[in-house]
Amino acid sequence: MKQGRGDLMGKKKKKQQTKKSHLPFRLNVVFFVVFLLFAAIILQLGVVQILNGEEAQEEINRTENTTTNIPVPRGEVYDRFGKPVVDNQPLYSITYTPPKGVQPEDRLELAHKLADYMDMPYENKLTTRDLKEYFYLNNREEIMERIADVDTEGMENGDVYQLQLDSITEQDIADYGDDIKEVIAIKKELDKAYALSPQIIKNVDISEEEYSTVAEHLAVLPGVNVTADWERSYPFETTFKNYLGNITSRNQGVPKDDLDYYMSLDYSRNDRVGISGLEQEYEEVLRGTKEKVQYITDKDNNVVDSKVIREGQRGKDLVLTIDMELQQKVDQIVREELAAAIQAAPYDNRNLENSIAVVSDPETGEILAISGQQYNRNIEPGESRFTDVSHQAVYNAYTPGSTVKGATILTGLQEEAIYPGFGINDKDLILNDVPKGSYTPNIGYVDDIAALQQSSNVYMFFLALRLGGDYSPSYVKDSLNLDNDTFDKFLYNFNQFGLGVETGVDFPYESTGVQGDDPENPGNLLDYSIGQYSSYTPMQLNQYVSTIANGGDRMQLRLVKEIHDPSSTNEELGPIYKDYAPNVLNQIEMDPSYIGRVQEGFRRVFQTPRGTASSIFSKQPYAQYNMAGKTGTAQTEKWVPKEEDGKYRRIPNLLNKTLIGYAPFNDPEIAFSVMTPHVGEDAVSTFNVSNKIGARIGQAYFELKEQRAKEDDTSSDKEE
Repeated sequence: MKQGRGDLMGKKKKKQQTKKSHLPFRLNVVFFVVFLLFAAIILQLGVVQILNGEEAQEEINRTENTTTNIPVPRGEVYDRFGKPVVDNQPLYSITYTPPKGVQPEDRLELAHKLADYMDMPYENKLTTRDLKEYFYLNNREEIMERIADVDTEGMENGDVYQLQLDSITEQDIADYGDDIKEVIAIKKELDKAYALSPQIIKNVDISEEEYSTVAEHLAVLPGVNVTADWERSYPFETTFKNYLGNITSRNQGVPKDDLDYYMSLDYSRNDRVGISGLEQEYEEVLRGTKEKVQYITDKDNNVVDSKVIREGQRGKDLVLTIDMELQQKVDQIVREELAAAIQAAPYDNRNLENSIAVVSDPETGEILAISGQQYNRNIEPGESRFTDVSHQAVYNAYTPGSTVKGATILTGLQEEAIYPGFGINDKDLILNDVPKGSYTPNIGYVDDIAALQQSSNVYMFFLALRLGGDYSPSYVKDSLNLDNDTFDKFLYNFNQFGLGVETGVDFPYESTGVQGDDPENPGNLLDYSIGQYSSYTPMQLNQYVSTIANGGDRMQLRLVKEIHDPSSTNEELGPIYKDYAPNVLNQIEMDPSYIGRVQEGFRRVFQTPRGTASSIFSKQPYAQYNMAGKTGTAQTEKWVPKEEDGKYRRIPNLLNKTLIGYAPFNDPEIAFSVMTPHVGEDAVSTFNVSNKIGARIGQAYFELKEQRAKEDDTSSDKEE
């Protein structure tokens, strides 16, 4: 037993030794294989370096990759019903894409060839420098001789070149004929091109014959191509053009002041960009995506291959909130009523020039129309009687008068300076022996609703006094001692409605209005309460009345409703890229019942006998539309330039006539604000100019709505 066990242990030990002897052998095999692989790699690298190195280096030197961007058309613009407002009109275009390293002499030679196949207008386009540069390219040796005596060593190349041009006299370039000037004009366009980037040589007034002739000779015109270009077209002509904005031309390119910014965003210097209005506001989506092409050039800068590495896509399309048919009607209404007011009292209204109106949907903040018209008294034959000044709706601020009294009442209720139904006897308030009363004197007893209906200034004065801590019922006051935070209370509550703050409208700029001077003056506080202190834009007034109309939501005002991807067909819009849902900027921090009282006051202004606008709105055809709102009259002045010295003179005793409103009262679909500044104080017959504009806007909206409903019914019947 012991001997057998020993044999077994000996065999086991021998077997383990055998396994250990096999392990180093396998590792040696692995190491040997790895050695052979490394040796092969080193050998291959040696072959490439020693035998093929020169050939590989030549290949590297032979080619170079260059990427360039090719512009695409901008996106188009449609109104809320899909009618084209801005589109792209196709144009014949002749372009030039220069290779790398092209020389001025090459471009001059190409210009001579192109002049045989195309016409290039040159009148008012050529400078003396252009003519001298042409002379220089054709007379280099002579120019060098002219400056031979000048020591140019150490001078910058640009300075030397300018010296050469200065040596060219007016007589040298005086005899250039039309043919030569045409060549120079073509070369001037060729010089604008950057290497491997297309530059338009001509895209205006190209005839079919000219286009086809150039196309037939492309083989002898290196870098030249015939293609299609575009320019902005406006089916509604100048309507709403102030808000659509403008783009630069190819000659202008990107604005120089913002060159670095645009270049960082992959623009080219000659790209057309939006510089105002919605073209500027929505530049990022309207610009589109450029086609990116990679060119492979040899050592002589010849293009040997190219490939598209990114497909181009034209810009995305905008769908506006604007109803262009309503817009045209509002423009016409403002023009007609403004002209009627001026013609009815030409002397009294000699300072009246313009009127502005904004129409929106109070539930969504979508702007339906913006109009601003200026009446031109002295016009030359062929000039228009009216100028579109609709930009004043966001740029210009005016004192609004009593239209702000709704905000004043709500401030008083919210701050508990007054309570629902609080009443006073409206008679003149005597402050420092100076009477301050309502436009209609001694109205009598009014509560908060009647104060709106009859536009009581005195009610607002007492509200402001109570807000400031003065609860004395006396109508005679030698001085006012109000709390320091009284003005801040007014300011905070007015801001909630959009008065004195930005409306959020999607436009490059809007004014926030102008706050009056010296808010610490108690007398100014009384003026603030009746709209005679701070000034607001018609756009702010529209947001304010919309907030009251919808029950307390301050909606962001918008000009663009949707953004669409480009359509694959020309028959319909592409898929929605972005949809702008209604945006509530803030909800009024007030009891809804308080807003209800102001709404009732606004209803009475338009619909009841003692209402300040009832003479128009309570009668047909306007009464059927159940409108509500508030009138306003503010004393103002105007500064006009003196003809003799260019300085300004003050014209006092003018009025701003303002109107805000909405309809229908019980379920508002539209809200409107109208501002007519600088009405003559004596022009009693034209005091209602803003009221008439507002009434007709309401009528136009509902008539258009009814007309469209009938058209839809007719279309449905035909389909059935």
